[in-house]
Amino acid sequence: MDLKSSESSAVVLSNIDFSWGFSPDSFRFGITHFDVSRGESNILVAPSGAGKSTLLGIICGTLKPQSGKTTVLGQNLEDYGDGVRDRFRADHMGIIFQQFNLLPYLSAIDNVLLPLNFSVSRKRACGSTPAQCYMEAERLLDALEIDTKTLAKKKAAELSIGQQQRVAAARAFIGAPQLIIADEPTSSLDEAVQSKFMDQLFLQHKETGSTLIMVSHDSRITQYFDTVTRLEEIVV
Repeated sequence: MDLKSSESSAVVLSNIDFSWGFSPDSFRFGITHFDVSRGESNILVAPSGAGKSTLLGIICGTLKPQSGKTTVLGQNLEDYGDGVRDRFRADHMGIIFQQFNLLPYLSAIDNVLLPLNFSVSRKRACGSTPAQCYMEAERLLDALEIDTKTLAKKKAAELSIGQQQRVAAARAFIGAPQLIIADEPTSSLDEAVQSKFMDQLFLQHKETGSTLIMVSHDSRITQYFDTVTRLEEIVV
């Protein structure tokens, strides 16, 4: 999908109302307004169960609110069907899932290359040949301290949790998507590994010029971000 807007905002949520069900005790999630500028790093902080992952699902287009407007990179996601939203997400978003979602039987480097199978534009951003794409995957893994001569060739299931997390980050950055979404990516890391992961994550964020939106319950990592948003301040 071609982008049609040069607006300064990467993400704008307006009058969002989302519910998982229709009974009075169903989880309901509402946001009057939420705006993230292009190139900005924004962390949303809230305790577990507050709706952080729901918010990311709405931004990614995997969840559709009952009402309201979700504008991502100039596109109103509610205007499109599932297939178009899927293509838009593949072309323009890199996602670091809380559980990583690596394919355990593929090597680390093949997991990093996987998004290029679903996006011509991201594949083109890496180069015109498979060799150039492979080199870009190696560069990202090296930057995140995954040894491309040994670890990158191991199956994802054979890597440590910290290594899997960095592979997931490299996969999100491959092809320089405009928007990086990270769902609690440091939740299973100890403090030393967490610090190193955040340093490398932000190095890649700055190099690509992407917009970074992360959710976390850990307020210790807010120092890295341009903007800190407390989820309780924007939900209704």
